[in-house]
Order: sequence, then structure tokens, then C-alpha cells
Amino acid sequence: MNEVMLDDEATYAKYDPSGMGKRIRELPTVILDAWQAALAFELPDDYKSVDKILILGMGGSAIGGDLVRRLLLNESKAQITVLREYNLPAWVDERTLVIASSYSGGTEETLSAFNQALSTPAKKLVITTGGKLLDIARDNGVPAFVFKYDAQPRAAIAWGVFPLLNFITRLGLAPDKAAEVAEAALVTEQFARKIEPSKALPVNQAKEMAYNFYGRIPVIYGSDLAAEVAYRWRTQLNENSKHWAFAQALPELNHNAVVGYEFPADLISKMQVVMLRSNHQLDRNIKRYQITGELLARAGARVTFTEGRGIAPIAQMMTLILMGDYTSYYLAMLNQVDPTPVEVISYLKGRLAESN
Repeated sequence: MNEVMLDDEATYAKYDPSGMGKRIRELPTVILDAWQAALAFELPDDYKSVDKILILGMGGSAIGGDLVRRLLLNESKAQITVLREYNLPAWVDERTLVIASSYSGGTEETLSAFNQALSTPAKKLVITTGGKLLDIARDNGVPAFVFKYDAQPRAAIAWGVFPLLNFITRLGLAPDKAAEVAEAALVTEQFARKIEPSKALPVNQAKEMAYNFYGRIPVIYGSDLAAEVAYRWRTQLNENSKHWAFAQALPELNHNAVVGYEFPADLISKMQVVMLRSNHQLDRNIKRYQITGELLARAGARVTFTEGRGIAPIAQMMTLILMGDYTSYYLAMLNQVDPTPVEVISYLKGRLAESN
């Protein structure tokens, strides 16, 4: 392997013709763009009466719901649930706000659940760029927040997070987050300058992490607000890097996964564990990180850590996400693959369409 590969501009020209790297670098700007666009969107006043929020979505359109649910877990007056299923749960009622989030507007699981929601007394809202979902919303008088951002759904992460966060807070269901959003954009921009492609090894931490993952199986651990971020890392490594990866959350993994570090013994040298750390983790989970790291080291596993930046939870979360996104991007370069196409998913959707 060429150790200077990630510091060579030609690498990115060759393996990133669609510009995934540019989308990743835009995150700080898009955070503010998405927040401002959401501020201009009019919400029905009676939506303030809900006590449950159900977010429908899949893949890159669902992770935004996961992140918002975590951010507001201890603050939201409404229970927030993310549904990655075809069928609507039976508990949906007139005090439920059903939000269908689909970048393309054509996600079949989301369309199925949303069509079922139309026959319920629930309040409804759509977040999309267009497609069939927008047509259904307009035909049924459902408010639709429509945005334009030319990217893969997973690269539109800010559009999945910040309109949701804006709407929930503006409905009075959680405290205002405007100041925290501004901090997140600023800190994420500062961090992006340190890990963008122009920043060379050894100071570029994301490039270093990608080399740690190269030829190995990444296992991402997170707790508290980093639990959902660990899942984001895993999916980005899958889709951008075309790479096996796994994610687990503490404290749950301390009740099962830690027992499995023993076998198969010949795979241990192929594992690379990274623990995502935040200044908003519980003291007990920090202690669990320490002990879990000791258990991994005892088993002979490679372990490293990475930290969130900033003060508020949103900044911590978004900088950890940026670190994961860039790591997956650099690993794609090392794997010599274009990070943008997801041909296997396209194939799967095509096969499913044949059975309709």
C-alpha cells in the first residue's frame, strides 16, 4: 500500500468523480442552510397538541430521526419513535404527529406506512425532495417541507436532522436549539479544516483512522449521544467504503458482546475497534469504556478512540459524524472504489420492483 496515497490529489480525482468529498465538506454550511429553510416553513398551530411523534424513514432518511430522538431524549415533551417498517403501529392516534421522511420520495416502506397513516386521525407532515411521497401529500392536503440538495440521501444528513429538530422545538415540544445549532456549524467548520483532504498525515486524524481500518473489520462502539453516531459510522463505512463494519452501543454490549471476544481467535487480529467519546456521556458509561477497553486489549484486539468537539450535544454529535464520514471516504480511496454509487442497493430495489 502506498503510504502517501491519501495525500495525493490524483487519488480523489480518480476515485471520486461524483464529488462525495465535496458533499462531506459542505456539512457545516448545510447545517445552517437546513435550519434556516425550516424556520421559513409554516407549521399548523394544532400540531402543538401532539404527545407522540412517529418518524417514518429508511436508510439515510431515517438516521436523522434517530439523531434527533437522541438529542431530545431527556427534553422532549413528546415521545419520539423512528419506524423502519412497512406497517404503521396500532398506537397512532389523534395526538400523534406522523412525519414521513424520504429524500427521494419513493421509498416503498415509507410510502406504505404513510398511506396507512392517511386513514388515521394523526397529524401528518412530509419531508422530501419530491417524488411520489410529495404527490400523495399534496393530493391529501398534508404539509410538505420540500428541499433541494443534489446528493446521495446519506450525504444529506443535515437535511435529515435540522428541519426535524427545528419543527419539534418550534412546536414547543422541546427547548429552542438555535444557539446550539450555530455552535455546531461553527465547530464543525473548524474541525473540517483539520481533516479535509488537503490536510496531510500524520495530523489528519480521519486519514489515520482510515489506515487503521484498511484491511480490517471496523467495530464502532458508542454510548449516550454517540450510540446513534456509531450506527452512522457503520452505515457510512458500508455504503461509502463498500466495507464490512459493525456498530454496538454501551451499556448494552457489556451484557453480551464482551463475552464474544474469545472466538474465532484467528479473526481478532483483523478487528479494529473504535470508541466514540463525548463530553456528554454518563460517568458510569465512561467507566464502562475504560473496562471494555481493558477486556478488548486482554483479548488482543486493536482499540482506538476519537472525541467529539465543541460544548453542546449537537456540536459533539455533528463533529463525530464528520469524523466518521471523512474516515469512510478515505477508506473508499484506500479500497480504490467510488464512494457514491450503491449498485447493490439499486439491484435489490430493481429485483423487488419485478415482484410488484
